[in-house]
Amino acid sequence: MALAFSAAAMFMLLAFSSEYGSAPVSAASEGVQITYGSALKLMHEKTKTRLHSHDVPYGSGSGQQSVTGYPNVDDSNSYWIVRAIPDSSAKQGDTIKSGSVFRLQHMKSRKWLHSHLHASPISSNMEVSCFGSDGESDTGDHWRLEIEGSGKTWRQDQRIRLHHVDTDGYLHSHNKKYTGIPGGHQEVCGVREKRADNIWLAAEGVYFPAAESK
Repeated sequence: MALAFSAAAMFMLLAFSSEYGSAPVSAASEGVQITYGSALKLMHEKTKTRLHSHDVPYGSGSGQQSVTGYPNVDDSNSYWIVRAIPDSSAKQGDTIKSGSVFRLQHMKSRKWLHSHLHASPISSNMEVSCFGSDGESDTGDHWRLEIEGSGKTWRQDQRIRLHHVDTDGYLHSHNKKYTGIPGGHQEVCGVREKRADNIWLAAEGVYFPAAESK
């Protein structure tokens, strides 16, 4: 899937180049490797919405920042930075193998993709929220990569599942929409069964080149 290189992506490219001294690459064609430090959008395969968050708390459950599936491809609130878990040896530019545990940090709010046993607002599955900050994170932010098919290392064109370590739930969405939020936002939640609605793909993003093996 081609990347529409938006103004937000260009800003990230310049900011990342300044911070790290080397320029990341845009995902202009299929097959780009996903690496730690990259900023990306995750597309829900079945509904084509992007994993999204904004500064709107849930009115039930944890009351933490809400996470939804959003159909607007160009919204900058759908960017997530791939981060290693604390005490991991993984570093920026390392590729990510199936079975790896990592975190996703919401680029705008700096909170972490999180889940727990609170009931989700619409379907009463497990709530998925955004929680914490740069300096505040716990194991509720840990997700294990499961690549569908024969691939061993995460690439842009691969179908994946994200398995939540604490709750044993899969990151899930469906076409059940919030009636009180304009824009067609749909519920994102966690479910313990593998279903067709658990599948995601890396879509638009700015990806650091894979670090050279030594």
